[in-house]
This record gives sequence, structure tokens and C-alpha cells, in this order.
Amino acid sequence: MLQSSQSIVIHAAGDLRIEPQKVPAPGAGEVLIQMQAGGICGSDLHYYHQGGFGPITLREPMVLGHEVSGTIRALGSDTGDLQTGQLVAISPSQPCHSCDFCAKGQHNHCLNMRFYGSAMPFPHIQGAFQEHLIVSADQCAPADGLTAAQAAMAEPLAVCLHAVAQSGDLTGKTVLITGCGPIGALCILAARHAGAARIIATDLSDYTLAMARLCGADSALNTAENPQALEAFYTDKGQVDVHVECSGAAAALAAGVTCLRPRGSLVQLGLGGDMTVPMQALTAKEITLRGSFRFHEEFFTAVKLMQAGAITVDHLITHSFPMRDAVQAFTTASDRSQAMKVQLQF
Repeated sequence: MLQSSQSIVIHAAGDLRIEPQKVPAPGAGEVLIQMQAGGICGSDLHYYHQGGFGPITLREPMVLGHEVSGTIRALGSDTGDLQTGQLVAISPSQPCHSCDFCAKGQHNHCLNMRFYGSAMPFPHIQGAFQEHLIVSADQCAPADGLTAAQAAMAEPLAVCLHAVAQSGDLTGKTVLITGCGPIGALCILAARHAGAARIIATDLSDYTLAMARLCGADSALNTAENPQALEAFYTDKGQVDVHVECSGAAAALAAGVTCLRPRGSLVQLGLGGDMTVPMQALTAKEITLRGSFRFHEEFFTAVKLMQAGAITVDHLITHSFPMRDAVQAFTTASDRSQAMKVQLQF
């Protein structure tokens, strides 16, 4: 039994602590991971600043984190081809594989999902910001050839691959992406990989828009400085084929609907709470509205794409902090004027 494994625990809004956790030896089908890198996600920031989001609130202390990678230190029995010393990206998605949705291949909608760092159920599902962690072998994606920092980007990239897949065939299409934080930026990379011919990005921050350009956006428009920036795309009932909405802001959604061509597609990825939707315009233009929630098989695809060099994420990793500086890391990650993806080192 490891007694000294440290973890990053949220107790309440603004109350982040480093505390010890007990870690057992791996059992059948399990591996012991020594964590290497972990990215701070928007949901982690919601727990840190507000103690939750929407109806999901902390009811007990919870280890944060679900964007992680690490090195295998010990293997239980029946772990396939995994090897000690191997770097792996760790999928936080743990569906039950037995409910109706899992049987249909819709694992991201599993009725008994266990997803790292989630206060949705009670007791909460503890997260992965820990020095050592026992995980199932089937959560491990071998990340040979990647750095630990790159491997920890597999989870947010998987989110974006799933969203782009919800968009349908993007070959030769014009795509609008609203919100250029880490998810929006990764959606630009995923849309380009999927064949998008033109990508327009909007945000309220020049810093994030500069990142959007680095990711390959053809146009990066600041709608705070110029609220009419998208007007050129309104003509003739719209100039955009697909809108991937990553901000969760009602104004961004409405502007995107105006930009969409008749029979275009809107994929809502950003979670900003309930909002007013321009339903009349959606109806009159016969727009298809689809949600996008988490991922499953796309996690392993994300690792393979990075290994092949098909998608490069290095420029999005802007900061890295040792675990002991977790509060500083969360503060930095909250400032979109200077940070994109902030990671922790374990």
C-alpha cells in the first residue's frame, strides 16, 4: 500500500488542498500509474471558482483532474501488451459496458458512467490529479513517441474529434468556430484534419484569437471590439456550412445561426447553461442542431493522430507547474489573456 501519494483536492470554492491518498496494489486487469502530466480543464476551474456548475455542486471533498498521462509502474494480471515503464494517456471515461446505451455503442451516454473528477453522482467520482493512481488497463492508450504533456492533451482533443464527427462530412466546407479557448482551438485543428476548406474563428480575446491563427484559422475575429465582424457572412441567407459553438454564450450561438446557410449544421459543444435559442431562424433555414457530449473511442484516435503527426498540440500548452504550485496553476489557467492550456507536473 502506497501511503504517501499526494493529490489535489477541492473542498469548496477557492479551497484547494494537497492531501495524501492511499493507493492499493493493482488487481486483475489493472495497472499502477505514476502520473506525469495533467491539464486543467474548464470544469476543474468551475469547481475551483464556484464549487460546481449548474445543478452540479460539491457535496464532499473531491480530487480534481481528468486530462492526464503517466508511466506504468506495476501491472496486475490480464493487462494485455502493456509494459512497465511505458508512457500512456489515460482515458477518464469508464462506462459500464452493460447498460442499454453501451450496448448501442453510445458509451458517452452510459447510465453508470464513472468519469474522473465529477461531482454529478454522490459519492463523487474522484479525479486523477494524483501522484499515483490505479486504472483499468483498457483506459490506457500507449503513447510511445509522445511527451507526457502531449499525451495529456488526448482527452480535450477527443472531445473535439467527437464534436467534429457530429458535424458530418467537412470536406470542402466553410466552418465557423465560436470560442477559442483550448476546446475551440483544438476544434480548429480537428476541423482542418477533417477536410474543412475555410475556418472562421471568433472570440472576445486577442490572445486566444492569436492562438486560433496558429491552429490554422483563416479568419480570427474579435467580436468584442467589432460586434459586426461576422456581418459579411450573413448575406444570401448565410455563408457558413457548419457552426461549432464552443463558448456556451447565447450571443455566439445566435450570430452563428445567422451565418449558417439553409440546411447547415450547428453543433453545440460549449456548456454555459441554458440559453435562448433562435428557434424561428433554425426552423426557417432548416438548420440541423446537434449536441456534443464527451467522447469514447475518439480518445484512442486522438493519441494515434498525435503520434502520426497529423495533429500537433504543442503550441497550445502554454504553462506547466509542479504539483506544489497547484493554486498558482489554477489562477494562471483562469486568465485567458495569458494562458491557453495549463498543465501540472506530478
